[in-house]
Order: sequence, then structure tokens, then C-alpha cells
Amino acid sequence: MSIDSLRRSARATVSGLPPGFWWLWLSTLVNRTGAFVLTFLSLYLTAELGHSAWFAGLVVALHGLGGVAGSPLGGVLTDRWGRRPTMITMHLAAAACAAALAFVTSAWGVAAVVLLMGVAMQAVRPSINATIADTVPAEDVRRAFSLNYWALNLGFAVASIAGGAAAFLGYRTLFLVDAVATLLCAVIVFLRLPETRPERPERAAGDAGPADRVSMLDVLRDGPFRTLVLLNLLVCLVFTVPWIGLPLTMTGQGLPASSYGMVIAVNGIVIVGFQLLVNKVTERRSPVVLLTVASLLFAVGTGATALAGSPVAFAATVVIWTIGEMVHVPTNAAATARLAPEHARGRYQGVMGMSWAVAGFVAPIMAGAVVDGPGPDVLWAGTFAIGLLAAAGYTLRLRKALREAPEETVAAEAVETVEVVEAVVDRKGAEAVSPSAPASASGA
Repeated sequence: MSIDSLRRSARATVSGLPPGFWWLWLSTLVNRTGAFVLTFLSLYLTAELGHSAWFAGLVVALHGLGGVAGSPLGGVLTDRWGRRPTMITMHLAAAACAAALAFVTSAWGVAAVVLLMGVAMQAVRPSINATIADTVPAEDVRRAFSLNYWALNLGFAVASIAGGAAAFLGYRTLFLVDAVATLLCAVIVFLRLPETRPERPERAAGDAGPADRVSMLDVLRDGPFRTLVLLNLLVCLVFTVPWIGLPLTMTGQGLPASSYGMVIAVNGIVIVGFQLLVNKVTERRSPVVLLTVASLLFAVGTGATALAGSPVAFAATVVIWTIGEMVHVPTNAAATARLAPEHARGRYQGVMGMSWAVAGFVAPIMAGAVVDGPGPDVLWAGTFAIGLLAAAGYTLRLRKALREAPEETVAAEAVETVEVVEAVVDRKGAEAVSPSAPASASGA
């Protein structure tokens, strides 16, 4: 692919989106550029405060547990209170928590702050996703989610590099910088982003209750959406396992910790470097096809980890499941927006976000237990099986609910699935990593 064609592809990817989206995109980039707390929290707890690795792991898990509560809370506030006030409030709360970590030193004080920070950080996501769905035309929603995800990972890569270089200033300084970046994100939303919550539908004559009354129970009763959430939970488990199981597997083979750092950095490099290209390859594809392809890539990428024996081989497996990540995340968010009524987008995104938070809490515990018990080969065989199960679920259970057009058929989608795999892998798989191109950044 020539430089000119890449430029044309990039212009096509970013063109035609409304200004409100780009202010939201900028706020995401600014927020993640200062995301130092989670990156350096375990080191701060062990090296600076002298706590055990077990306690550090518990505190990080508490952040995920806070997200389990924060996601549905943010969804309800997004629909009832509004997108903009929810974003501003939760960004301010997260900034306050980041600043508090610079001064709180007691073990359980730190744990409480991190738990609250998990609530705030996860509660803001339904409002962001609902705003994108409100602002962007339906045919461009998946592209917008892809661009926002790219900003998230670009900011995280910058934060990882800058945080490592600035660590000599002290962990507390990094936490204060995180607080300032999150505060600036809230300021951008306050000054530049209008409220986008749709007008509530009028109540029909004779109805006893409001026409827009949608409870969390109603959301869970939505059969297709409930299936989407459960399948996303399976994919999230597969996606989260490598962040715990991969370093354990590599060190178990005698590879140094530095090798893991280089291997997992491939994830961030591939996302930052190729998200726009993957978006171009997959645009206008059926969401069921894309979710199925992503699940297969997760299955193959994680499953192949059991066969890897060198840093290059491990890096190749990371490339495979990272491509799956780039396809899955924006497509899943767009599918959630598509199934949700306009006035209940926050609740739907909140329930979906809860599946990510649950996986973030369960997968580390599960991965550690399997590695210590049956062994890493069983862990990777399990992720392979779960990925295949998710792929089958998308194809068999959601093909009708997420169908792009009535004339689509199973045969046409099967052909499209093969085409997407070939297009994505052929156009970037070989370019993303090689023995002569060591990784140097990471994203999650």
C-alpha cells in the first residue's frame, strides 16, 4: 500500500464526523495521556509503601470491583441526569481520587480510594458511549467508536512512556499529574460538549406511566441484548487472561521479565499504528461477521500461546488477538447502541460495561488458579474453547438481531467472514511485528 493511499484512507476514516465528537475524542486523549495511577499502582504499593505483592493484587482487583458497581450506576445517571453532567461529575470524582492517592498512605485508605476510583472511572463510560451514539449518524457509529478507542490507546501509550521517563519525580507526582489531566478532561467537556440526551418520547393518551420508563430489569429482559452481553463477557474473559497468564507462562519457560515487557508492548504498538487501517478494512461489514471474526482471532491468538516458545512467537500470538481486540471493541459498542432505545442508551451501555468489569475482576483470579493448578497449557486451551464458543454464539444467536439488511443470508455472511479475516491479516499481520522490530509501548 502506497503512502498516498494510506493518506487517503486516513482522511476517509476521520472525515464527516461532527465537531462534538472530536471534542469528546480530545477529552479521551487528554484523559488517557495522564493515566498513571493504574499503570504504576502496583509498583507504588510494593516499592514505595512496602506492601506485599498479594496486597497490591487485591487493591488492583478492588478497582475492577468498583467498576462492576460503577458501570450500571453511570448508565442510570446518563439517562436520568444527562450525558454531560454525568461525564463532568465522574471525571471530577476520578480526579479527586487520583489526587488523594498522592497523600493517603494507610493500607486500607489506599484500598478505599482505589475502589471509589474504579466506580468513577467505569461510571463515566456509559455517558461517553451514549454521547457518541447520540452525536454521530448511525452509519458512522462503529467508525466513531473505533476512533475513540484509538485515542484511548494512543493516550495510554504516551502515558506509559512519559510515566516511565518521569518516574524519578516520584509516584505521588505522577498521581497528581493524573488528577490534573482528568480535571482538564472535565473542563473540555464542560466548555465544549453540549448535552446530547434525546428528548423523551411523549406519553400516549391513557397510559398510566411515562413512555420512556426503562428499568435495569427491562434492559436485562431484552433477549438479544442479554445474549450480546453474555457473549461479550466470554470474549472479555479471553481478552483479559493474557495480561495475567502470559507473564506467568513466559517466566515459567525461563524467559526474563524484560521479554514479557517487549512482547506485551506489541499490543499497544499494533493498536496505535494500525487501528485506522483495520477500521478501513472492516467498514460497512456486518456486525455479526465482525464479532465472529474477532472471537476467532481471540481464540486462535490466545490458544496458540501454548505452542509458543520464544519471544518472537509470543509476540506473534499477541498480534493475532490484538487484531481481534481492534475489531471487537468498537463493533460491540456500536451493536450495543444499535439495540438500545435512544432514551435508554446509558443503561444499555452501563450493563454492557459491567460485563467488562466482571471479566476484569474474575479473569485474573481464574488465570492464576489455573496456572498454579493444571498448568498454563490448560489455561490457553480453555481460552481457545471459550473463543470458539463465543464465535458460534454470535453467528447462531445474534445473526437476525444484528442483521444489516433483510436480504443477508447465512452463506453470504460466511463468505464475508473469510474475506474479513484474509483482508485484515494480509494487510497488516505481517507488518505489525517481526524479529527485527522489537516492541516498545503498551496499551490495554
